[in-house]
Amino acid sequence: MAPKRASISDIAKELNLAVSTVSRALSGHSRISEATRQRVGQLAEQLNYQPNHLAAALRKGRSNTLGVIVPHIDGHFFALVMKGVEAVANKAGFNVMLCQSNEDHAHEKKNIETLINAQVDGILVSLARTTRDFKHFEKVNKRGIPLVFFDRILDGVDVSAVVLDDYQGGYQSVKHLLAQGCRRIAHFGGPQHLNIYKNRYLGYLQALRDHQVPVDDALVVFGDMALEDGIAAMKQLLALPQRPDAVFSASDFAAVGALQVLKEHQLRVPQDVALAGFSNETFTALTEPRLTTVDQRCEEMGRAAMRLLLEMVQERTRQPSPRKIVLQPELLARESSQGRQGDFSVSS
Repeated sequence: MAPKRASISDIAKELNLAVSTVSRALSGHSRISEATRQRVGQLAEQLNYQPNHLAAALRKGRSNTLGVIVPHIDGHFFALVMKGVEAVANKAGFNVMLCQSNEDHAHEKKNIETLINAQVDGILVSLARTTRDFKHFEKVNKRGIPLVFFDRILDGVDVSAVVLDDYQGGYQSVKHLLAQGCRRIAHFGGPQHLNIYKNRYLGYLQALRDHQVPVDDALVVFGDMALEDGIAAMKQLLALPQRPDAVFSASDFAAVGALQVLKEHQLRVPQDVALAGFSNETFTALTEPRLTTVDQRCEEMGRAAMRLLLEMVQERTRQPSPRKIVLQPELLARESSQGRQGDFSVSS
């Protein structure tokens, strides 16, 4: 059983001093004699007293803690986002409390309750894949807690957010595949209620239309964007009477699943089927061939999201209008899509 944590009251009672005197002695107040400060300090050390910084901060009306909810922390993207988040938060004198929803809506609701109970000064959120409504965030707004979303938001919801131009990322990826001579370009899409997957899909469609390539619904497969979804989708596409000559996946994980199936079927990448993913996960530079992907500016997104949240924390006395910051993606063209024979020029 853990020993009881010593408090200022315990020290005051032991030394027959007022609680206010002990508090001032511990903070080195000049009005307290050196002898009293020494007595208090020695007993505090003996009782292993630890100051409750959270309680002290709350008395001042601020916890100096910010909450962050991410779908998961494994993988490259959210780890680098958190690096940017913590760099800005720490420089501003704030601590960060990190929660994982594990891509589960119910768990995300529990994360919100945890952060509210911890009396955080603000919350950053990237939505779970299964989240389809905004109801559990209404409590955050009612409490007046600043709330900023990053990367994933619900389609059609007007909130403060930092996002990537996923539409442009999708468009540039497909335009690149078209420039390699590909014409039957398939798409692995994620849940369309989330902005990132919807916009990547819209970019895919528009790139085909702008270059007079017919859209074939049989070449579009929606899933949860995990490796196993890419495996299942690629098998489905290879069963078609005419297989695709390229795949643009809204996730690097699904793209690697497709690469695995193509190798099992002894199909060459990119000569038989070109591949492009999205997110620039670390493993994309290690696959054979290396995977073409889109960099999401992870650290910059984390820094921008935290800066926006801190601005809202400072303006807590008034409700600011929703603000949105859009970062530009960068296409990283690699061997999984380059070097096909018979390249075609594509208009800009």
